[in-house]
Amino acid sequence: MLKIVLISGKRKCGKDYVSERLQQRLGSRSRIVRISEPIKSEWARKLQLDLSALLSDGPYKEKYRRDMIVWSDEVRARDYGYFCRVAMEEALGRQQTTPYILVSDVRRKNDIKWFRETYGSERVITLRLTSRPETRRARGWTFTTGIDDVPSECDLDDLADGFDFVLANDEKLDQEAIDHLLDKLQLQYQ
Repeated sequence: MLKIVLISGKRKCGKDYVSERLQQRLGSRSRIVRISEPIKSEWARKLQLDLSALLSDGPYKEKYRRDMIVWSDEVRARDYGYFCRVAMEEALGRQQTTPYILVSDVRRKNDIKWFRETYGSERVITLRLTSRPETRRARGWTFTTGIDDVPSECDLDDLADGFDFVLANDEKLDQEAIDHLLDKLQLQYQ
């Protein structure tokens, strides 16, 4: 049965890192899906930008982040599940038999709503990553008005008790911590 882990958290709290560590442990039975990929792909196509640089974690992406957020919010206002649907269609189209999907960048209540409506609550697990501000700063985060105080960063803040699991990611997670997380998530690893 397909299980989908929705991973959320603030910028620089380690969403990609934890997703990649989980995928390493789950092996070929898992796939990382990023809702931001269709956003960035369409934005790059629209403005003729370097897609690989937009997909990276560097300064190029940061130059366009605010405008991408505004544009993607306009698309979501018309169809809240649009980017979730496109990301999943692309992922499942490439490999239908993957039992575990790790969605590494859930940012809105409507993202969670779409996955639960589409795949059923019994298949969806929510994981919230937290990190102290000083940890995030050490990873390169700086508070930016118009980015860190808008729904793409704050919409899930009032769901503190609404996540299936919450993981503090302030230190490097060792293999034992990852295995423990997989056990809590009830995902069978190799």
